[in-house]
Amino acid sequence: MKESIVLYPAPGFHHMVAMVGLGKLISLHHPELSITILVSTMPSGLDTATTSSYIHQISQTNIPITFFNLSSNNLPQSLAGNGAAAVFEFIGLNEQNVVDALGTISVASTVLALVTSVLHITSHPHIPTYYYFTSCASTLAFFLHLPTIHNQTERSFKDLNNTFFHLPGLPPIKASDVPDPVLDRDDPAYHYFLRYAICLFKSQGIIVNTFEALEPQAIKVITQGACILNNDATPTPAPPIYHIGPLIADSKDRAVGFKASSSDTYTKCLTWLDAQPCRSVVFLSFGRRGAFSEVQLKEMAMGLERSNHRFLWVVRSTSMSNSEPDLEVLLPKGFMERTKERGLVVKSWAPQSDILSHESVGGFVTHCGWNSVVEAVFHGVPMVAWPLYAEQRMNSAVLVEEMKLAIPVEKVESSSSSSPSSSEEELLVSAEELEKKVRQLMGSEGQSLVEKSLGAKAMAMAAWSNGGSSMSSLSKMVDSWQKRH
Repeated sequence: MKESIVLYPAPGFHHMVAMVGLGKLISLHHPELSITILVSTMPSGLDTATTSSYIHQISQTNIPITFFNLSSNNLPQSLAGNGAAAVFEFIGLNEQNVVDALGTISVASTVLALVTSVLHITSHPHIPTYYYFTSCASTLAFFLHLPTIHNQTERSFKDLNNTFFHLPGLPPIKASDVPDPVLDRDDPAYHYFLRYAICLFKSQGIIVNTFEALEPQAIKVITQGACILNNDATPTPAPPIYHIGPLIADSKDRAVGFKASSSDTYTKCLTWLDAQPCRSVVFLSFGRRGAFSEVQLKEMAMGLERSNHRFLWVVRSTSMSNSEPDLEVLLPKGFMERTKERGLVVKSWAPQSDILSHESVGGFVTHCGWNSVVEAVFHGVPMVAWPLYAEQRMNSAVLVEEMKLAIPVEKVESSSSSSPSSSEEELLVSAEELEKKVRQLMGSEGQSLVEKSLGAKAMAMAAWSNGGSSMSSLSKMVDSWQKRH
């Protein structure tokens, strides 16, 4: 029978895009393996329509990937108000469906491995489980250390604001900068992620979208046994890590779900960039969930205008919906007219990877989502780090302190906030701060960042050359699958 690999992404559009990218990579280099992706649909949404459109789009191509729809489950009413807990509960309810699907697929093919990005899955007795960790190796190292940290303190990370963790393979990490779901020990999400960290040790391997030269220290501490699980009588080292990056998603894949014509936006952006001088444009984009308040958007506009640098800025609606933003309302009066000779503002979406690869782009203001970071590294573009949510603050710390590929923005409490708080929604990057960092990035001060970024680009290219670290890691991963049968 034909040998196959089953991929099981966590619910959500970006998880599906990442898993399709992994499937494409495996299929390209090992066409003898068939690829099946399990599709789980949450009743409450979570990009359900967008994900469905994307799957339909991929299915219409000649990409050799099969999609297998799992049965749907209804979530308990008690979890309706807790998004994170609802996702985790949904994953738990789906476990038997996954086992059933593996049984069905195994009738027609030999399943060599299950590769998943969900937080927890019961191991199949005959099919080894591998985790696809969709952030960086440094964040992976943190999660592998999490069970040990959990046993060393009873306090929440959010209550340790002035504490820095000095973990092997990582720069000093401020406690309040750890990934959002584990900030509060009393949040159910914390315990789901703690269980996830323990599950990582029980897998047969962990796949990461990075490359050895980009994160040598984090990869070294994981592979050399510095991350240990001590929950049992016998200490358990981390499983093998397979660094297979940089893996870049197609820009048009990420356009799915936006109402604006992606083809028109694509042409508009690239045509405008063609008319700009080399490395003269700063690009600002903050991901699918990068929604800002009206106050923050106006500060950003003023900062860009005062910087006197060329810019291409993607502006989303202030809500989390895919509705079109009203630029006349959101941006300062006259801003578009005053900056039309050196700036381009586009609504909701832009072809990020294509923009970053353009010779006119010299800097990137980013939310530090790992996919965006990898794209910037691959194209040799230095960054201004403006983290927003999830593990992005930790990504920012690694980018700034260890990789030296970015400079950070400083946030202050918004004067419009009704009560003192340190939440991301009530912290503001002032116009003066953005102006300062854009000037620093795009001026002579940023030359060292440019040189470091171009060096990282060369190392990224080398990773996928013949005999390169990522090419070798992919081969080792496939060998580990095939040697089990």
